[in-house]
Amino acid sequence: MNIQQSALFKKVHQRRVVSLLWVCVALLAGLGSAWSLVFSLMGRWDLVGLEVVLLVTAGAVAWLTHRRRTRLAWGLVLVIGYVTLCLFAMFFDGHDGVSPRTSHLYFLVLTLASMLVFRNESPLLRWSTVAVLMATFVVFASSNWPHSSELFIPPPIRLVGAWINTATAMVGLIALVHIMLSEGMPANSLERDIDQGLSRGEFFLLYQPQVQADGSVIGAEALLRWRHPKFGLVSPADFIPVAEQSGQILPVGAWVLSTAGQTLAHWLKVPALARLTLSVNVSARQFLQADFVDQVAAVVHEFGLNPSRLKLELTESTLIHDMNDIVQKMQQLRALGVGCALDDFGTGFSSLGYLKKLPLDQLKIDQTFVRDVLTDPSDAAIARTVLQLGESLGLSVIAEGVETPGQRDFLLENHCRFFQGYLFSRPLSLVDFETYAGKYRSS
Repeated sequence: MNIQQSALFKKVHQRRVVSLLWVCVALLAGLGSAWSLVFSLMGRWDLVGLEVVLLVTAGAVAWLTHRRRTRLAWGLVLVIGYVTLCLFAMFFDGHDGVSPRTSHLYFLVLTLASMLVFRNESPLLRWSTVAVLMATFVVFASSNWPHSSELFIPPPIRLVGAWINTATAMVGLIALVHIMLSEGMPANSLERDIDQGLSRGEFFLLYQPQVQADGSVIGAEALLRWRHPKFGLVSPADFIPVAEQSGQILPVGAWVLSTAGQTLAHWLKVPALARLTLSVNVSARQFLQADFVDQVAAVVHEFGLNPSRLKLELTESTLIHDMNDIVQKMQQLRALGVGCALDDFGTGFSSLGYLKKLPLDQLKIDQTFVRDVLTDPSDAAIARTVLQLGESLGLSVIAEGVETPGQRDFLLENHCRFFQGYLFSRPLSLVDFETYAGKYRSS
């Protein structure tokens, strides 16, 4: 899983940035309102002006954050914060031998916040921003310039301000660290939540129609989805690898198989749907369980299924394991009446030697080949070869990811009979799929 490209990790990062911006709003509004009151009582209208700028910035950042324009909001915080701090540290909060300079501590807050916000940006932007902020902090922390100024805040006020600035900067740093760590490992969070998701009914299936050349529906592929209470819809590309690594794919896969059984049992009672097949994806770890065939048989018997209507889709990664065990299980499934398909054919480890041994019923042409079948001669050649190979071995072939009439026509010309993709339908809820299938049912 590519973390930076993951939809889930982007959601987590966006949540962090939004939280960070609200922390900034609180700091800007709190400091700006408190100090503007103090400076107005002192008659220091120059300083009141700076604090008003902070208050206006807080309002603008709050509005932009509410509108989810987080990049612009952070840009405003960074620019206004940097300029204001530099002016304050140079002209109003210098070293005078009585009270220490403390306003520069907020550069540390800006630095840590920038590292978080720019985490997924280019390294040049991220590290150049950090370098400028840290260099500025070092200059103000290490130098005594200016030694004195008529604009300096009176020492008694600056002594109180030193405590306030130091405490506020530390609170800001702690808040940022908390934001970074609270969801710092989304995979761990998901691993915790998968079990709860099963018990709470957060997982559900969508059904993508599988059709013949004339568009009539012959079945569907069941696609697992998860509506997480915090992250919303979580992509299978995010939670399936986590479930695989943790072993939670076993209860999740069992739930999918059982739910598919319930669906097929319902279809058997509806004449317009009784002849449909339902394909279920099975992970390598799930398939390699010693009692996997018994699990499938139990579902068939529990729901009184016609086993020929249930199809198990295996990925090529399954084939790198004990071939004898795989062949034996597939033969047992075939004896039970359940068919097996090889999903994403051509993208992994399978070979002609494997296909000769495996009691398969179907091959699926991977969508990566279908996508460029009209523009890439290599993909076109692979698609033709898979179709010819399926015909030679007596296997049906279904092309997935068909999105354009041109792709369909190319596949039809090369004797492909079955299709799946957005050209025909997106994945549908069970009710919508049943309506679609009833309208375009196979005779």
